[in-house]
Amino acid sequence: MAEIEKGKLRVQAIKNGSVIDHIPVEKLQKVVKLLRLFELEYPFTIGQNYKSQKLGRKGIIKVEEKHFTPEEVNMLALVSTEVVISVIRDYQVVEKIKVDLPEEINGLVNCTNPKCISNNEPMKGRYHVINKQEGVLKCHYCNRKIEREEIVISE
Repeated sequence: MAEIEKGKLRVQAIKNGSVIDHIPVEKLQKVVKLLRLFELEYPFTIGQNYKSQKLGRKGIIKVEEKHFTPEEVNMLALVSTEVVISVIRDYQVVEKIKVDLPEEINGLVNCTNPKCISNNEPMKGRYHVINKQEGVLKCHYCNRKIEREEIVISE
Protein backbone atom coordinates (compact mmCIF):
# COMPACT_ATOMS: atom_id res chain seq x y z
CA MET A 1 0.00 0.00 0.00
CA ALA A 2 1.31 3.43 -0.88
CA GLU A 3 2.37 5.64 2.01
CA ILE A 4 0.03 8.51 2.81
CA GLU A 5 1.68 11.78 3.71
CA LYS A 6 1.01 12.63 7.36
CA GLY A 7 -1.96 14.97 7.73
CA LYS A 8 -3.34 14.22 4.24
CA LEU A 9 -6.87 12.89 3.92
CA ARG A 10 -7.46 9.70 2.00
CA VAL A 11 -11.01 10.77 1.23
CA GLN A 12 -11.99 14.38 0.64
CA ALA A 13 -13.65 16.19 3.55
CA ILE A 14 -17.29 17.15 3.20
CA LYS A 15 -18.73 20.57 4.04
CA ASN A 16 -22.17 19.39 5.17
CA GLY A 17 -23.52 15.90 5.57
CA SER A 18 -22.90 12.70 7.50
CA VAL A 19 -20.01 10.30 8.02
CA ILE A 20 -20.89 6.73 8.94
CA ASP A 21 -17.85 5.25 10.67
CA HIS A 22 -16.77 2.01 12.35
CA ILE A 23 -18.68 -0.22 9.95
CA PRO A 24 -17.40 -3.81 10.07
CA VAL A 25 -15.94 -4.44 6.58
CA GLU A 26 -18.04 -7.55 6.02
CA LYS A 27 -21.19 -5.49 6.75
CA LEU A 28 -20.39 -2.51 4.50
CA GLN A 29 -22.57 -3.65 1.57
CA LYS A 30 -25.45 -4.35 3.96
CA VAL A 31 -25.26 -0.73 5.21
CA VAL A 32 -25.27 0.57 1.63
CA LYS A 33 -28.36 -1.51 0.87
CA LEU A 34 -30.14 -0.65 4.12
CA LEU A 35 -29.72 3.11 3.58
CA ARG A 36 -30.49 2.77 -0.15
CA LEU A 37 -27.48 4.97 -0.92
CA PHE A 38 -27.60 4.30 -4.65
CA GLU A 39 -31.06 5.89 -4.72
CA LEU A 40 -29.81 9.17 -3.20
CA GLU A 41 -29.25 12.24 -5.29
CA TYR A 42 -26.35 13.33 -3.08
CA PRO A 43 -22.68 12.52 -3.70
CA PHE A 44 -21.31 9.81 -1.42
CA THR A 45 -18.03 8.00 -0.91
CA ILE A 46 -17.57 4.42 0.30
CA GLY A 47 -14.23 3.39 1.79
CA GLN A 48 -13.25 -0.03 3.01
CA ASN A 49 -10.34 -1.78 4.72
CA TYR A 50 -9.22 1.22 6.77
CA LYS A 51 -7.28 0.34 9.92
CA SER A 52 -9.32 0.32 13.11
CA GLN A 53 -8.19 -0.32 16.67
CA LYS A 54 -11.65 -1.66 17.59
CA LEU A 55 -12.41 -3.74 14.51
CA GLY A 56 -9.05 -4.44 12.88
CA ARG A 57 -10.44 -3.21 9.54
CA LYS A 58 -13.43 -0.97 9.02
CA GLY A 59 -15.59 0.67 6.41
CA ILE A 60 -16.58 4.31 6.23
CA ILE A 61 -19.25 6.13 4.22
CA LYS A 62 -19.41 9.89 3.64
CA VAL A 63 -22.66 11.35 2.34
CA GLU A 64 -22.80 15.00 1.33
CA GLU A 65 -25.83 17.14 2.19
CA LYS A 66 -27.63 14.25 3.91
CA HIS A 67 -28.51 14.05 7.57
CA PHE A 68 -30.07 10.75 8.53
CA THR A 69 -33.33 10.52 10.46
CA PRO A 70 -33.29 8.91 13.92
CA GLU A 71 -35.05 5.89 12.37
CA GLU A 72 -32.37 5.53 9.67
CA VAL A 73 -29.62 5.90 12.27
CA ASN A 74 -31.09 3.29 14.56
CA MET A 75 -31.68 0.83 11.72
CA LEU A 76 -27.90 0.72 11.29
CA ALA A 77 -27.86 -1.19 14.57
CA LEU A 78 -29.35 -4.09 12.56
CA VAL A 79 -25.88 -4.36 11.07
CA SER A 80 -23.62 -3.44 13.99
CA THR A 81 -23.77 -1.64 17.32
CA GLU A 82 -20.24 -0.30 16.67
CA VAL A 83 -21.43 2.16 14.00
CA VAL A 84 -21.10 5.87 14.80
CA ILE A 85 -22.48 8.70 12.67
CA SER A 86 -20.80 12.09 12.68
CA VAL A 87 -22.95 15.04 11.65
CA ILE A 88 -20.88 17.55 9.65
CA ARG A 89 -21.68 21.23 9.27
CA ASP A 90 -19.25 23.69 7.67
CA TYR A 91 -16.49 21.00 7.70
CA GLN A 92 -16.84 20.51 11.48
CA VAL A 93 -18.20 17.55 13.44
CA VAL A 94 -21.10 19.04 15.38
CA GLU A 95 -22.57 15.80 16.72
CA LYS A 96 -21.67 12.12 17.10
CA ILE A 97 -24.54 9.66 17.16
CA LYS A 98 -24.26 6.07 18.43
CA VAL A 99 -26.76 3.67 16.90
CA ASP A 100 -29.37 1.81 18.95
CA LEU A 101 -32.06 -0.64 17.88
CA PRO A 102 -35.66 0.48 18.43
CA GLU A 103 -38.15 -1.80 20.18
CA GLU A 104 -39.84 -2.75 16.89
CA ILE A 105 -38.76 -2.92 13.23
CA ASN A 106 -41.26 -2.70 10.41
CA GLY A 107 -40.72 -3.33 6.71
CA LEU A 108 -36.93 -3.50 6.59
CA VAL A 109 -36.22 -7.17 7.18
CA ASN A 110 -37.38 -10.39 5.51
CA CYS A 111 -38.32 -13.34 7.71
CA THR A 112 -36.02 -16.33 7.37
CA ASN A 113 -38.99 -18.70 7.70
CA PRO A 114 -40.16 -19.48 4.13
CA LYS A 115 -43.59 -20.47 5.50
CA CYS A 116 -44.10 -17.17 7.35
CA ILE A 117 -47.16 -15.25 6.19
CA SER A 118 -44.97 -12.17 5.60
CA ASN A 119 -43.17 -14.12 2.84
CA ASN A 120 -46.37 -15.43 1.24
CA GLU A 121 -48.82 -12.53 1.45
CA PRO A 122 -48.46 -8.89 0.36
CA MET A 123 -47.38 -7.60 3.78
CA LYS A 124 -44.22 -6.18 5.24
CA GLY A 125 -42.20 -7.92 7.92
CA ARG A 126 -42.70 -6.86 11.52
CA TYR A 127 -40.21 -7.70 14.26
CA HIS A 128 -39.84 -7.21 17.96
CA VAL A 129 -36.29 -6.63 19.20
CA ILE A 130 -35.68 -9.11 22.00
CA ASN A 131 -31.94 -8.41 22.49
CA LYS A 132 -30.65 -4.99 21.42
CA GLN A 133 -26.96 -5.65 22.04
CA GLU A 134 -26.88 -8.96 20.19
CA GLY A 135 -29.35 -7.81 17.51
CA VAL A 136 -31.86 -10.62 18.00
CA LEU A 137 -35.29 -10.10 16.45
CA LYS A 138 -38.51 -12.09 16.74
CA CYS A 139 -40.99 -12.19 13.87
CA HIS A 140 -44.37 -10.83 14.92
CA TYR A 141 -46.20 -13.34 12.71
CA CYS A 142 -44.41 -16.68 13.11
CA ASN A 143 -42.32 -16.00 16.26
CA ARG A 144 -39.10 -17.09 14.57
CA LYS A 145 -35.98 -15.65 16.20
CA ILE A 146 -33.49 -14.08 13.81
CA GLU A 147 -29.89 -13.43 14.84
CA ARG A 148 -28.03 -10.36 13.50
CA GLU A 149 -25.94 -12.54 11.15
CA GLU A 150 -29.12 -13.99 9.59
CA ILE A 151 -30.84 -10.66 8.91
CA VAL A 152 -31.84 -10.20 5.28
CA ILE A 153 -32.64 -6.60 4.34
CA SER A 154 -35.83 -6.20 2.28
CA GLU A 155 -35.57 -5.01 -1.32
